Amino acid sequence: MQNAPEFTVSELAGTVKKTLETAFGRVRVRGEITEFKAYGSGHQYFALKDDGAKIRAIIWKAVVGRVGLKAENGIEVIATGRLTSYPERSEYQLIVEKLEYAGVGALLAKIEALRVRLAAEGLFTRKQALPMVPRFIGVVTSPQGAVLQDIKTTIARRFPCEIILWPVSVQGEAAAGQIAAAINGFSALPRSGPIPRPDVLIVARGGGSLEDLMAFNDEAVVRAAALCTIPLISAVGHETDTTLIDFASDRRAPTPTAAAEMAIPARLELIADLSQKSARLSGALSRRSGEARSSLDRASGKLPDLATLLGIARQRFDDRSERLTMALPNFVDARRRRLDEASIRLYHPREVIAGKTSVLALLGQRFSTGWSNVARRAEARVEAIAVQLPDPHVQMLRHQNRVMLLGQRLQTTIPGKLTESAIFVRALSARLEAVSYAAVLLRGFALVTNSKSVAVTSVSEATPGAALNIRFADGAVPVKVAPTQGKLPL
Repeated sequence: MQNAPEFTVSELAGTVKKTLETAFGRVRVRGEITEFKAYGSGHQYFALKDDGAKIRAIIWKAVVGRVGLKAENGIEVIATGRLTSYPERSEYQLIVEKLEYAGVGALLAKIEALRVRLAAEGLFTRKQALPMVPRFIGVVTSPQGAVLQDIKTTIARRFPCEIILWPVSVQGEAAAGQIAAAINGFSALPRSGPIPRPDVLIVARGGGSLEDLMAFNDEAVVRAAALCTIPLISAVGHETDTTLIDFASDRRAPTPTAAAEMAIPARLELIADLSQKSARLSGALSRRSGEARSSLDRASGKLPDLATLLGIARQRFDDRSERLTMALPNFVDARRRRLDEASIRLYHPREVIAGKTSVLALLGQRFSTGWSNVARRAEARVEAIAVQLPDPHVQMLRHQNRVMLLGQRLQTTIPGKLTESAIFVRALSARLEAVSYAAVLLRGFALVTNSKSVAVTSVSEATPGAALNIRFADGAVPVKVAPTQGKLPL
């Protein structure tokens, strides 16, 4: 052992590092991402673990954009990279160059967890109705694939209208960002801008594996579809393929061709439907006009002849005119006869005046006689009342004597009443002095009051630090309660 070479710590760590990098080179490691942390420098650090071990891993900033998928805690991946060590901590670690999902199960679990979270937020409940005949259709898809050609062919065949294409990548790392940007861009177009705003939007791509369709399971794409203000149809993959954008879209089509058929009606079908409705409308109008004509005929049959009505009215007018001509002379004659009869019964004015004059003279005589009688009766009554009244001098003397008598009685009563009241007051004063707290203070007691001059009658009311006032018979002394748990000092 004495001949074994000596290594410094740095030399040994460097040798181990070189040995690891030479012996292993590029490796593929399967495990679950944990302890993920992205630093401000752009580098990402995490660990890969399974049931028995854990290894540190690093994604350098330059590789983050092309590593293949976004690293996050809880997903199972296959990491491809170089094995090396970190001498300062004597740790070996994996420099990751590529990340892949570890099988379909991991992908489905990730998709399902995202679906449940977005559904809890209510992103899948809002649905918009598709327009009947859109003027402009927006398409978000790859410009090179057969999907765009299928959509164009279907629209041209059913009801030709203008198509606005927003070209995007439908697969790969940059696809999700481009698709979300396209949906948001279409949704933000103004209605009167230079670029027409689509009336309906189709997001489509052809079939592929689950990994190929992952861009349409991206959270940003799903949120953009859920918040899109334009009715959106998703047509991703084949009929059996389901992605999260299908839940957020307003309608899901099994294929891009079916999406185009949903977006635009068939012109021939519209023409046939219009013809059918026109025929039904014409028939309904004919039936209504026939029914109205029949009703008019029945009503006209019940009406009398117009010539007969005019003849009867003309005859009635002539009769009324003749009667009116004779009515006025007859009315004047009748009034004249009644006036003559009334004039015979009237008296001559001279007779009326003579009669009224005699009545007036009789009334004057009666009034004079009655007034004389009333005056005599009044004088007799006054004389009788005057005889019954007493002499004024006698009445005055009586009242003077009565006043003098009352004065003597008053002078005799008031001093006695005052003496009795003084004695009563002195007795009450003595009793008040006996029960007054001042008399108690003279015997050596004291009165304790608080800052509001309210008497303190219990130890519980004297809290520590409270300001009190102790009153003796000859003055008061301010005190403060010592901190003795609410008790006064002895």
